[in-house]
Amino acid sequence: VADAHVILIAGAAELVAGGISMGLAGYLAGRSEVDTWKNERAREEREIIEIPDEERDEVRKVFRGYGLAGPVLESATDAICANPKRWVNFMMREELNLAEPDPKRARLSALLIGGSYMAGGAIPLAPYLLALTVPRALLISVVVTLVTLGIFGAFKGRLTGRSPLGEALKTMFVGAIASGAAYALARLIAH
Repeated sequence: VADAHVILIAGAAELVAGGISMGLAGYLAGRSEVDTWKNERAREEREIIEIPDEERDEVRKVFRGYGLAGPVLESATDAICANPKRWVNFMMREELNLAEPDPKRARLSALLIGGSYMAGGAIPLAPYLLALTVPRALLISVVVTLVTLGIFGAFKGRLTGRSPLGEALKTMFVGAIASGAAYALARLIAH
């Protein structure tokens, strides 16, 4: 495309569509986590009523895994099973390894994921806002994007305890491969 205006319009449309799509996916994933937790909790609540002996055996099994045996094992099992709410909480945490998710997290996930997608996508699009030829804007876009990916990778490396330089180079490489593939595909389709 030889017109920066067309690139900006198409890029902005893609950023909005992609941001909404990614945000909705994040929201749905968060809601799914809450729904899964509620369903599992309801199942555990039914099971301690409908099949209490099996559920009591599951509590024993957990405590055996912690090294309890004999009267201490039975005492701990009795203590947990004496209170239905505590019993269900124990099963959720120890048997299913599920912590109660924050229902507000789905909205926050949607905003963070969608917003991050749009902010990240705006970086390679920004040079097309300048009064430059398309080839020059493309070159600046590539450089600015690689530098940004390098900074992000180095920051990620510091947070994870890995080599900031190594993570910067890896992130730049992955970004270059992805954008190079997209560019090659667009050229192929255009011709």
